[in-house]
Amino acid sequence: MEYFLAIIGGGPAGYTAAEKASKAGKDVVLFEQNSLGGTCLNVGCIPTKSLLYGAKQYYNATHAQKYGVTAENVAFDYVAMQKRKTIVVRKLVAGIKQRLQNEHCTLVSGAATVLSYQPSAISIQCNGETYEAENLMICTGSTNFVPPIPGIQDNPHVWDSTDALAATELPGKIIIVGGGVIGMEFATLYHELGVEVTVIEAMPTILPNLDQEVVSILKEKYQKAGIRILTETKVEEINGERLKANGEWYEADRILVSVGRRANMQGLEALKDLEMHRGGIVVDEFMKTNLENVYACGDVTGKIMLAHVASRQAEVCVGRMLRQIPLQRIAYNAVPSVVYTNPEIASVGLTEEQVRAFYTEMEGQAGLEKAGGVETFYEVRKLPMTFSGRFMAENDGETGLCKMLIDRKNQTVLGVHMIGNPCSEFVAAASFAVRMGYTVSEMEQVIFPHPTVSEILHEVL
Repeated sequence: MEYFLAIIGGGPAGYTAAEKASKAGKDVVLFEQNSLGGTCLNVGCIPTKSLLYGAKQYYNATHAQKYGVTAENVAFDYVAMQKRKTIVVRKLVAGIKQRLQNEHCTLVSGAATVLSYQPSAISIQCNGETYEAENLMICTGSTNFVPPIPGIQDNPHVWDSTDALAATELPGKIIIVGGGVIGMEFATLYHELGVEVTVIEAMPTILPNLDQEVVSILKEKYQKAGIRILTETKVEEINGERLKANGEWYEADRILVSVGRRANMQGLEALKDLEMHRGGIVVDEFMKTNLENVYACGDVTGKIMLAHVASRQAEVCVGRMLRQIPLQRIAYNAVPSVVYTNPEIASVGLTEEQVRAFYTEMEGQAGLEKAGGVETFYEVRKLPMTFSGRFMAENDGETGLCKMLIDRKNQTVLGVHMIGNPCSEFVAAASFAVRMGYTVSEMEQVIFPHPTVSEILHEVL
C-alpha cells in the first residue's frame, strides 16, 4: 500500500502530525521503535514532573507548620513514586495510541530505515516490510549528548536523565553536571527528597538562556537551602565515583550528566543530500527540507527542543502539506518555556540580555550614544509576586518576581519573565501578548480573575 504520509518517530511531533493528517482523510503510517509519546512522555517531561510532584508533596508536608498544619512522622516511598510515574506514563501512551487508531492511522512498532528516495516515491523499511509514501516526515527526536570526558564511558556511577528516571533508589549524594533546565529540575527533585546535591556548570551562570535577574533569585534560594552550585567550572575527568573539575576532586554516589541533546539521525542514511546545520536538519518556515516531499519536525531540526514546539511545528507542517488556507507559520518569538523548579520559572519572548543586544545591533554604538544609551529604547516594569493576594496566601516566605520588557516607542510587550508558583499555569496569557504584539494599553484592558496569581500580569503594568 502507498501512503500519503510516512512519519518516522512517534513523539509529540510525530503523533500530532499523524492525527492531523489522518483526520483530513489521508492514509498515514507512523513508525516508532520504542513507545508512542517519544522522549517527552516516556523518559522526559511527564515522568520528571510526576516525580517532582511527589517530591513537592513531601516538601510541603514537612514545611506545613507555617500554614498552621502539623504533620508528624512524614515519610516518602520512592519506589511508590516510581510506580505512580509508570502508571501515569502508560495511561498517556495508551491514550495517544487509541486516538491514532480512532483515526485509522497505521501504527508500526520498530526501527524504520529509509531505503530509497525519489521526489515522488519514498521507500521505508521496518521489520522486513517495505512501505511506500508520497511524503516523508522525519520526527526522530534527539538523544542525550555524552561529552568527551575521560572516564565517563561504561562507568556504572554515571547516569544520564533516562537512568535517573529509572532508578528506584535515591543516592545519598549526587553531582549534576549541567545547570540547564534538566539539571536544575533534577536538582530540585533530589534536594527536596533529602539528597545532598552539587551542580556543576561550565557557563558563568545556571540556566544561561533565561533572564538572569529571575535566575539569580532561584540561585540564591537554592544556595541558601544547601544546594552547592559551581559555575564557570569545567569537568576534566571522572574516575568511578570521583569527578575532577577546575583542578579539584569531588565525590558522590552518582554523577548525573545532563549537558544537552543531539538530533537522532539513525535510519536516514539514504537521504544523503539532506541539508544539515550544526547537527540538525535544515527546514524552512513550513518545516520543509531541501528535498522535495521531505519534512522534519521536533528536536531533529535542532531548533527549540521543547515538546510544545514540536507539536506546533507538526501542525504547521501538515497544514502546508495539505495546502490548507491560510498557511500558518510558527511564532518562534512567542514560545513559552517553563523550568519546574520550586519555585517555578516561566518566560516568553526576549530576555533583558537579548533586548539589549537587539537594540545595540539595530542602532549601532553611535546611535546608542546619541540617544543616551540602550536603556532609552526599552523599559522594564517589574513587581514582586507578593502584589498578588493569592500568591501571598499560598506562598508563605516567598517573594517571586514578574518582569515585563516593553519597547518604549511602540509600547509593545517584548518579553515576560516570572519566578513564583504557579507561574507555569498562566504564562500562556503572556504568550498571547507577545505573539499578537499587544501594547501596554491593550493588556490593561484584559480582565484577570480575582484572586489569582495571574493578576500579577495586570498589576505590573
